Amino acid sequence: MKKRLALLFGGRSGEHEISIISARSIASAVNKAKFDVVPIYITRKGEWLSKSASQKVLNIDFEPLLKSPKALKKTHTDIAALTKKSRFNFDFSNIDVAFPALHGTFGEDGTVQGCLDVFNVPYVGCGVLASALTMDKAFAKVCFQQAGLNVGAYHVVRRSDLKTRLNDILDAAEAELGYPMFVKPANSGSSVGISKAKTRNDLKAALTLAAQYDRKLLIEKGIDAREIEVAALGNDTVVTSAIGEIVPCNEFYDYDAKYVKGDSKLFIPADLSDTIAAEVHLAAKIAYRSTGCEGMARVDFFLERGTNTLYINELNTIPGFTSISMYPKLFAAAGLPYPKLINRLIALALERHKDIQRNKI
Repeated sequence: MKKRLALLFGGRSGEHEISIISARSIASAVNKAKFDVVPIYITRKGEWLSKSASQKVLNIDFEPLLKSPKALKKTHTDIAALTKKSRFNFDFSNIDVAFPALHGTFGEDGTVQGCLDVFNVPYVGCGVLASALTMDKAFAKVCFQQAGLNVGAYHVVRRSDLKTRLNDILDAAEAELGYPMFVKPANSGSSVGISKAKTRNDLKAALTLAAQYDRKLLIEKGIDAREIEVAALGNDTVVTSAIGEIVPCNEFYDYDAKYVKGDSKLFIPADLSDTIAAEVHLAAKIAYRSTGCEGMARVDFFLERGTNTLYINELNTIPGFTSISMYPKLFAAAGLPYPKLINRLIALALERHKDIQRNKI
């Protein structure tokens, strides 16, 4: 008998469209002989739509729309009209397992995971704690440092401080970090709200932009480095994928370079010595374990040019599953093709949930 797989996508996030694209890829790769996909679309306002309405959204190809703001706006207007007619009634009784393909806030940060836990639904990916912790890049850095991993120099800034002590923040960043710097929301993904600052005016503008997306901001010292990524998979036992390298078409790997221009280069496997490759694999497993991850995660590193010092950048618990996303590509290069990867992720979700049911309440 086929299991019913709830595929959650969309959401209250700056990565809304990327989530839809990921969900389309996942739905096409799911083994239809084993699973009946139940799409559940979540609007930008947080409304959950019925299966039939969600399927209509899932049928839309958003990849070309990302390059056409006018067409994208029209599509969202059509979806808003659809939203008024059909809502999900939060009946999870016939759902066997869920796959949250929700990137960024209100999806990757433990909120949806907590909702599914309340309904006792098994789900793909990390639990509440690991999801919330790694979504907050400032807290994640503390865990990485405690685990003995190299973390680049950074400052944490509150949005409220920008009104009262902006000059002090700028002075401290210039004195202790130096240009160039990167400024980002502490809780975000897909490089949303991230800027590179080369001057004081750049830094002001970068802080203003990042503050639109979060109450907590990060100012990070720029590192002249190669961008290295590795995927991780597992519950109690974790395995890592082939290692990849990204060479962005823009000055850094921002949202535009990832999803709009499409000219960034991906090298799998990355051209690394055996020694450095082993260091990357070990560091990824340490990062995964130190933050309590289960199911899956993608671990991003900087490999400093000249010194070959490896710095961990961040860890993503719901990495992209689009046609250009690194997570599935990295495991495909390691001998685990996309459809088998999806099967394995679902199996890990059911395995963990079964073990959790042994806990006394």
